[in-house]
Amino acid sequence: MKRYAQLHHLLVAAAAAALLLSPLAHAGPAAPDVPGAIAVEEGHKVFLVGHAVGVQIYSCGATQAGFAWALLAPRADLYDDRGKLVATHYGGPTWKAHDGSTVVGQRVDGVNVDPTAVDWLLLSARTTAAGPDGDRLLGTTFIQRTKTTGGVRPAAGTCNESTVGTTAEVPYTADYHFWKATGR
Repeated sequence: MKRYAQLHHLLVAAAAAALLLSPLAHAGPAAPDVPGAIAVEEGHKVFLVGHAVGVQIYSCGATQAGFAWALLAPRADLYDDRGKLVATHYGGPTWKAHDGSTVVGQRVDGVNVDPTAVDWLLLSARTTAAGPDGDRLLGTTFIQRTKTTGGVRPAAGTCNESTVGTTAEVPYTADYHFWKATGR
């Protein structure tokens, strides 16, 4: 009987711990700490975080003022916390999940937190689409780019008459936080 009572207490304690921890298990990824200009409005929650490793691609072109580097597109792979590829990122700006679903973003605002890195951004989802194997990104409402390193346009003097038409791929890293409406 004593053994039964001990087992009963152990099961009750395990059940209580499971109840206390279950909200944490369903909480999802945490929202990043960001400047107000790129904060996501109430009624949305983070559902996916991807750690990007890639390049920002710039093109040297002639302008009315002379010559300048212009952003062509990003190209990056996004990994989860365990190092598993979860999405790719390319021009549009577009993100494509492993299941083929996509979201195309539209810039809302940006802030520069480090002059040696591309801006942190807030983008709204302009379009989303399911893929052939799922709809991971279908409910996306916002995307934030944070924790950036590198990726800034090449030095202005490197774009000149002799380099017009060339491209430069500048390595960068960033975290991308994908948001959806709270009710989804």
